[in-house]
Amino acid sequence: MKRSDVSGFYKKSADERWQIIREFGELESSEIDTIRNTGALRFEQVDHMIENVVGAMPIPLGIAVNFQVNGKDYLVPMAIEEPSVVAAASNAARMARERGGFTTSGTGPIMLGQIQLVGVSDPNGARITILAHRDEILAIANEKDPMLVKVGGGAKDVEVRVLETRRGPMVVTHLVVDCRDAMGANAVNTMAEAVAPHLEKWTGGRVYLRIISNLAVRRLARARAVFAREVLKTDDLSGEEVVEGILEAYAFADADPFRCATHNKGIMNGVDAVVLATGNDWRAIESGAHAYAAWKSGGYRSLTTWEKDANGDLVGTIELPMAVGLVGGATAVHPTAKANVRLLGVKSAQELGEVIAAVGLAQNFAALRALATEGIQRGHMSLHARNIAASVGATEEEVDRVAEVLVKERKVRMDRAKEVLAELRAKKTR
Repeated sequence: MKRSDVSGFYKKSADERWQIIREFGELESSEIDTIRNTGALRFEQVDHMIENVVGAMPIPLGIAVNFQVNGKDYLVPMAIEEPSVVAAASNAARMARERGGFTTSGTGPIMLGQIQLVGVSDPNGARITILAHRDEILAIANEKDPMLVKVGGGAKDVEVRVLETRRGPMVVTHLVVDCRDAMGANAVNTMAEAVAPHLEKWTGGRVYLRIISNLAVRRLARARAVFAREVLKTDDLSGEEVVEGILEAYAFADADPFRCATHNKGIMNGVDAVVLATGNDWRAIESGAHAYAAWKSGGYRSLTTWEKDANGDLVGTIELPMAVGLVGGATAVHPTAKANVRLLGVKSAQELGEVIAAVGLAQNFAALRALATEGIQRGHMSLHARNIAASVGATEEEVDRVAEVLVKERKVRMDRAKEVLAELRAKKTR
């Protein structure tokens, strides 16, 4: 019987790891060769990034064109496996240029570190005690990262809340930290851990969690764009009709969490793709965005807003947490991420976050326009059909011909692709 309890897997050589997974999964040599291919990274680099490494998982990297943000043009790298996302963002950015592109702003690179204190008999009194030690707390925290302080960052303030929970009251201290061009998780966590024993000493309570919050409400990125109604028209609909359709679609999403989950997912298609391409933590961005969508108004709502201005043009805005960095993490060591950041030409983490917010707004516009006009499937269908054709074994010369039939029939399915491919090859042999 196969067993997965492999002792010391991380200590084994690369060849030993590959042999273990080959035997366990009954893999072919060609499959092992595919897994062990690490692309732009050397195996030694990958081996230091995570544990139990056997290879790398490449993701397609595309470039979104046409982006103009605060008067500056950008080519935006996007790493994503979903068809039509890059094309949709590029098309939306082209339309936004008619009214000057995207204007953006941000709140600065502020993150919160949380320290959970329990077992305090007088929680409100403990809150006041902790606040009385504010300057001492900041000094203790900043001793842990003098370089961050040197460049103008570091712990800037202390906030304390009394939180009622099913386990009783908890005193939660927030360290307010300016992370400058870092995402900040390591710095904030280290500061919180340094402060924790002092809080116990001053209050008589017990500290459990000491960790950063990904609900980065002090690190927001905002973007706005105007889409001229005349550029929104289709063969079947006027620009005014498209604007009204988008507003109806947005109102549906903002009122209904079932619709909004997919609406916001579409926004994150664009956001996550740039976050991943630049070596940042897309899971942190994803969790922060969805938490913010629920926190800001007491219910799960749209991250974007859509309105019609006095000219009848469509106006879109977005606001979401954007804890991205240019130093530390994969951004500093992954060669593709480093090249992508250089291609973008951003000079600060805030600038990067604002560009990403613009991409998220563009992505949402593209999805809403498709839904309000031709439906989302038509835009996806051609690229999806090509993927299906390739997955059933079509060669490079056959992919387009198979995909053309699938799209024409509106039957983009694996079984039909196999039939079309077989028919195509049968004709060749006659």
